[in-house]
Amino acid sequence: MAESNIGGLLRAAPIDPLEARILLQTALEVSTAYLVAHPEHEVAGARLDRYLALLARRAAGVPIAYLTGAREFFSLDFKVTPAVLIPRPETELLVELALERMPQTAPCRVLDLGTGSGCVAISIAVQRPHASVMATDCSPEAIAVAAQNARVLGARNVGFRHGDWFDAVGGERFDIIVSNPPYIAEDDPHLRRGDLRFEPRQALAGGADGLDCIRRIVAGAKDHLVDGGWLMFEHGYDQAERCRGLLRAAGFVAAFSQRDLAGHERVSGGRTSPQPHRGGA
Repeated sequence: MAESNIGGLLRAAPIDPLEARILLQTALEVSTAYLVAHPEHEVAGARLDRYLALLARRAAGVPIAYLTGAREFFSLDFKVTPAVLIPRPETELLVELALERMPQTAPCRVLDLGTGSGCVAISIAVQRPHASVMATDCSPEAIAVAAQNARVLGARNVGFRHGDWFDAVGGERFDIIVSNPPYIAEDDPHLRRGDLRFEPRQALAGGADGLDCIRRIVAGAKDHLVDGGWLMFEHGYDQAERCRGLLRAAGFVAAFSQRDLAGHERVSGGRTSPQPHRGGA
């Protein structure tokens, strides 16, 4: 690059200007305000090399979150690595729906299946400090990332276990089960495009029709929910009707699907039937 000051580096960047600014902030370890206030500042040595390396990796398609090592979710800053799915805004809907069904100041047991970075479990735990949240994942690397996020964000009411879906929790029961499972069909061309190319495939692909993991979750959830407990999970934009069908076939009541901000039915769920009250003489 001809110019090596902040202003020149940003003008010459071959990627989106906002992304270039984020990467330069990362390389220099400074704030946005610093970049704006010091466009003439010369960048050299190791910091320039780091910025140019980040720029090249982004130009090659590596997700910006993996380059910066962080992504905001539910107003919290989460560490992310290539071992975990990048948190996305539409998944915040799952957190919101779970919070609506939880008491604010009373105990409640929550299970998050396939926690990844821990963004769903930790966001719930932070918002409901009286709740006890358990998060599971089949990836030890993901569990390590999630546990670090919990420590940094001060979520002391969330625990983590390594295991495949319900295998990690034995016979325990919960008031609410949430999950953002793999739900993309294994031959979907989107898996070979954009950020998805770099994210862990086991966190994305859910079998021939994308519903293999959701079927397993729905089939096993009633054995791990209290009477009247809720199961809710994220799915693809065109899978809501089939997900409601799976819930009803498994005996869940009040099956629903909720639209995200883009207008897509993004989260579905249902409730186990409460046991009828039996009065005594």
